[in-house]
Amino acid sequence: MKKYFLFITLLPFCLSVNAQDINLPSPDMEQQSLSVIQTLKTRHSVRSFDKNKTLTMKQLSNLCWAAVGISREDGRLTSPTAMNRQEICLYVFMENGIYEYRAKENKLVKKAKGDQRKLLAGNGKGSSGKPSFMQNFVLDAPVSLLMVIDFEKFGRYDEKAIQMGCVDAGNVSENINIYCQATGLATVPRATHDTESIRAILGLSDKQLPIMNNPVGYEKKAQ
Repeated sequence: MKKYFLFITLLPFCLSVNAQDINLPSPDMEQQSLSVIQTLKTRHSVRSFDKNKTLTMKQLSNLCWAAVGISREDGRLTSPTAMNRQEICLYVFMENGIYEYRAKENKLVKKAKGDQRKLLAGNGKGSSGKPSFMQNFVLDAPVSLLMVIDFEKFGRYDEKAIQMGCVDAGNVSENINIYCQATGLATVPRATHDTESIRAILGLSDKQLPIMNNPVGYEKKAQ
């Protein structure tokens, strides 16, 4: 009886925790977009975002799938990785928190509460206690995607592993760049972020390295 009472007591709490996760809609494989040639011809980096425009859940699903989604029945991904280690983890920063993208479930798992996009806008505090470098345009993008190299998944953490992990993160970033340009979204690949604060808030180990990020939204048109 006590166990039953405890289960009933904890059930609302469990449901509220699970409710923080986001089950994404299936990626739209028929989405209209530019051709590959037109996408490459027009691709450009954007550093001015319209903060009043957000992404739909369908767009977010397509975006995450384009970055590191599962594209084949054998579990291989849209982005190549060395020896198919699949060591690049994708974190989604939004106004209401940070989420980890789980490709197998096509799901966003909440990792931190609140708007933490400022951790991607600057590279941490300098000797004066103030951010030593800030790019505030990142705060206007509704979504930012952070690539983290997981060297546990890679199987080693030496100079060659770091080199290949950086290449693989670049592959993911380029997938994001191409998807955004092809579908009318805007982005820019970046290497600026507050590594230590990100590690702390996400509970990353010393073998998980935040390496680069892409803010994503709509380009702010000049008045």
